[in-house]
Amino acid sequence: MPGLLRARAAAGEVPTTSARRPKSCILLFLLGAPPQQETWDPKPDAPAEVRGDLGVIRSATPGLILGELMPKTARLTEKIAVLRAVQTNDNAHSSSGYYMTTGLPHAPQGVENAKPGAPNDWPAVGAVVRKFLRGSGTLPTAISLPEQAENDGNLTWPGQDAGFLGRAFDPWLLKCAPESARFELPGLDLPPDVPPVRFDARRSLLEQVGSHFDHIDRTGGPSSLHQSHARQAYDLIASRAARQAFDLNAEDPRLRDRYGRYRFGQSVLLARRLVEAGVPLVRVNWTRVPGALNNGHWDTHSKNTAALKQLMPLLDQTYSTLLEDLGDRGLLDDTLVIWAAEFGRTPKINGAAGRDHWGHVFSVALAGGGVRGGTVYGASDKIAAFPKDGIVRPQDLTATIFHTVGVPLDSEITDTLGRPLAVTRGEVIRQIM
Repeated sequence: MPGLLRARAAAGEVPTTSARRPKSCILLFLLGAPPQQETWDPKPDAPAEVRGDLGVIRSATPGLILGELMPKTARLTEKIAVLRAVQTNDNAHSSSGYYMTTGLPHAPQGVENAKPGAPNDWPAVGAVVRKFLRGSGTLPTAISLPEQAENDGNLTWPGQDAGFLGRAFDPWLLKCAPESARFELPGLDLPPDVPPVRFDARRSLLEQVGSHFDHIDRTGGPSSLHQSHARQAYDLIASRAARQAFDLNAEDPRLRDRYGRYRFGQSVLLARRLVEAGVPLVRVNWTRVPGALNNGHWDTHSKNTAALKQLMPLLDQTYSTLLEDLGDRGLLDDTLVIWAAEFGRTPKINGAAGRDHWGHVFSVALAGGGVRGGTVYGASDKIAAFPKDGIVRPQDLTATIFHTVGVPLDSEITDTLGRPLAVTRGEVIRQIM
């Protein structure tokens, strides 16, 4: 841990200062991609092969209809802004996912099972946040959980790490099962053979050794730097506040039930606890639901309706609870919540009663964090195939995230050739802010 902290310092981590109240972002990334036609952009007047066989429901926002499987979310649309013309023009999970999580198109586009690494090694949005922001406590400033996004076969998508910025700025990945009855995070608790007395003795010994070297070298050299980084590492273990952030058992059991006692539900609850503890960016990846169709994710190539009836109630419950919970705690105004995926689904139902990959137009929803709720920006055509107006691209989403959490949009990062590059090529989506 001290070595990691030294690496971060050597890489030039720069804190930002701002007079405004710090804000956070919870990014809900829905692996496989839900269909826009059955969620945020229904087409009830389209032919049957386009609209599907699910109905629509009215929402709390006059004129805004949603898919029928979103009744709890429909009551909260006055808090939500819907983007109906998001576009990557990429129909592959991993390369389109790279674009969505970095704001830079994969080269070339349409590459399934694309691997992390050069030349597609632009840093993920969380890595940029880690480089430019320092948290208010001992926790890192960007965390991903409960696992990486990956294709079947454990094929990890590119665009989830720090890329050319270096491993020191990787978002902290928590591989965890928070739905477990005995959930605990490895590394934050002392191992059985190190009781608190021994832990304090180790820290005392380190301080004595550090004092000895400081007596020899008063120049602020490596020895004092080691002390600083080691102290941070010890603080993370010793910090009661850091450990409490991961203690889901401290929550009211009824609230845990509202989030849902499944992996995604408890992961989102954990994300809320982390932003409450001062983490600026938490990404929650959808994980496969055991026993559900299409391997439990949103890649509904077959039996689209049946699959949605299994998955949408879980997402509707967790998403709506998160918005209500943040609102009840006075945190929603300072927490941007993003519902997103790597792309959308095809306009027409295929021969297997499913929908295939479609990056030409899809929907993303934002709430809180300064978003003007009850709004819809952009539109797709009559069959949800292509944008009609108000196109939004992934770089605009990354710019909006950076703007929200306090990373200046004119910040620069340096690639491996020493070239200064802007952290984003997009614009804040001011139409909904």
